[in-house]
Amino acid sequence: MRADANASHLVAGAAAPSSGAGGGLQGLPDTSTGRPPLSGCRARAILDRVGDKWSVFVIDRLGQGSHRFSELRRGIDGITGRMLTVTLRGLERDGLVSRTIHPVIPPRVDYELTPMGLTLLKTIEQLIDWADSHVADIHAAQTAYDARHAPDPLDAPEPPGQGDPEIAACEAAESACD
Repeated sequence: MRADANASHLVAGAAAPSSGAGGGLQGLPDTSTGRPPLSGCRARAILDRVGDKWSVFVIDRLGQGSHRFSELRRGIDGITGRMLTVTLRGLERDGLVSRTIHPVIPPRVDYELTPMGLTLLKTIEQLIDWADSHVADIHAAQTAYDARHAPDPLDAPEPPGQGDPEIAACEAAESACD
């Protein structure tokens, strides 16, 4: 447990904790951020689940009310049935989503956010709103980065046979024989 606290503190960019006050051990706040250190693997596992792109979309959709599996699948562009099943099971296991089976023929299953899931909804909505409002800025930054880091075409090795006409003729003859 102490090793996890030390590793979390180091990952946060702080110096190795000491035994003195403010060192980040035993829940003491990190003086650089004012937050306690990450609590180790369990917190990371939860963040992995709720930070997963499909979980974000599922939580956002279920924030609008109860949905059936097929409604969720149609409403989340690009998700496969298998990935939706895996995501819903994980969110249900974590207590963020509830699953209700209605005893009708054919069986009907509804999914909705639990009270704990609803506490996450505002954060998810803020994250989606942030992403929507910064799409153009991020695209511009990516384009500028790619232009700065693009390989120089003059430095790139030539594809075989394109620089020397003799090699190109040999390759053409070999492919004709095949």
